[in-house]
Amino acid sequence: MAYYESVLVFRQDLTESQVKEKATKFTEIIKDLGGSVKSSEFWGLKNLAYVIRKNRKAHYVMLNIELPGDKVSELERRYRIDEDVIRFLNVRVDSLSTAPSIMMKKNNEEVE
Repeated sequence: MAYYESVLVFRQDLTESQVKEKATKFTEIIKDLGGSVKSSEFWGLKNLAYVIRKNRKAHYVMLNIELPGDKVSELERRYRIDEDVIRFLNVRVDSLSTAPSIMMKKNNEEVE
C-alpha cells in the first residue's frame, strides 16, 4: 500500500457541516477501495488565487490516506464525478506525518 496526501477543494456555497459530510463520504469510498484514512484536516474557507467555476472562495479538506496504487485512478474518477469538488490533488508521500500540517499550524497562530 502507498501513502497519499489528498487535498479536496469544495464549492464555497456549501456549509461547513456539508463539507465534513462529503469528507466522510470520501472516507467511506476509500475504505471500499481497500484503503484507509489515517487522518483528516478541515482547513476552512479560503480565498482562491483565481476564479474556478464562478467560485472566489472554497472549502479545503486534506486526507492522509493509505491506498493501493492501482486504486488511485478510481478514487480520482469519483472526485471528478462529484459536482461539489472543484479541484483535487493527490500526492504520493514516503510516510504520513502525525503532526498537524502547515495550514493547521497557520490557522492556530492566527487564532492566538
